[in-house]
Amino acid sequence: MPQTVLLTGASGYIAKHIALQLLEAGYHVRGTVRSLSRADEVTAAVRPHLSDDSDLDKRLTFVALDLSSDDGWNAAMDGIDVLMHTASPFPMTQPKNDDELIRPAVDGALRALKAAYQAGVRRVIMTSSTVAISGSALPPGDSSYDETNWTDPDDPAVTAYGKSKTLAEKAAWDFQRDHAPEMNLTMVNPGFVVGPPLDNKFSTSVGVIERILKAKDPMLPHFGFGSVDVLDVAEMHVSVIDKPETFGQRIMTVDRFIWFVDMAKAIKAAFPDRKIVTRLAPNFVVRFLALFDPAIKSIIPALGQEQKMDNSRAIATLGRGMRQSQKSIVACAKHLIDNGLV
Repeated sequence: MPQTVLLTGASGYIAKHIALQLLEAGYHVRGTVRSLSRADEVTAAVRPHLSDDSDLDKRLTFVALDLSSDDGWNAAMDGIDVLMHTASPFPMTQPKNDDELIRPAVDGALRALKAAYQAGVRRVIMTSSTVAISGSALPPGDSSYDETNWTDPDDPAVTAYGKSKTLAEKAAWDFQRDHAPEMNLTMVNPGFVVGPPLDNKFSTSVGVIERILKAKDPMLPHFGFGSVDVLDVAEMHVSVIDKPETFGQRIMTVDRFIWFVDMAKAIKAAFPDRKIVTRLAPNFVVRFLALFDPAIKSIIPALGQEQKMDNSRAIATLGRGMRQSQKSIVACAKHLIDNGLV
């Protein structure tokens, strides 16, 4: 009998890729969506990529759940072998009130974990982020971030999103330690996720590639990301299910740090006929533009800061090197162009 995975936030960019890889690996998937009207969207996204789409209506099912409500969670866990919690808000701009992100992230994580534990589910994989690792300065003497580092949510430079991911992850580990010691929890901490989506629904990270393709900015900030291919992120979630050595681990899933300008240059090289801005903006100009653009304002604390990240645990877990995120960025841009989305 195939194992059944409850995949929260199934309509998300990463989650659709996870659903596809779970199905290809022989798992059954019960996806959570805020409204069952999104179910057909997920099915339509994964179906064309399956090697065998027979009985998909039995292998991929859906339940409507809300991160902010207890309704339906216990019933959703019936017959579940693995909880894969990916649902968490990820905005392009930061809210005025940090709790708009923090409360759904923290409460949603605890709601999912508590329901799973009460139902006897003992294997949990949760999606966190590198922002829960690298959002604060490295300790003196350290040259790169690894899984032992934690973002300080009280650091004034940390964004609401960084706080939400950090506090949600800490809440999950605290719950496992204090209330569910027999629960086998693994945390996947991806960087900035790139690569083509399975359909034409935009995520925030794909929106960054769209922003470059539309030449929205007259110059680009001296800002970058620890980036990773969405396929590697999805594979990490699936591959750790049956790996006891990952129980109790955080896994920083990144390829490399890449500057915003280098992302644009890679896209320009692939599509030389398109108007792509590759000019670097002085930091004082970016700070001025941030007065008018909330999306720019959120990156001000990280201007000019290159973050080196130790991905050795991710490489060891996957048993191979990471896909080159620069190629993934170009592939994402190609998807947007080919589908008339820019």
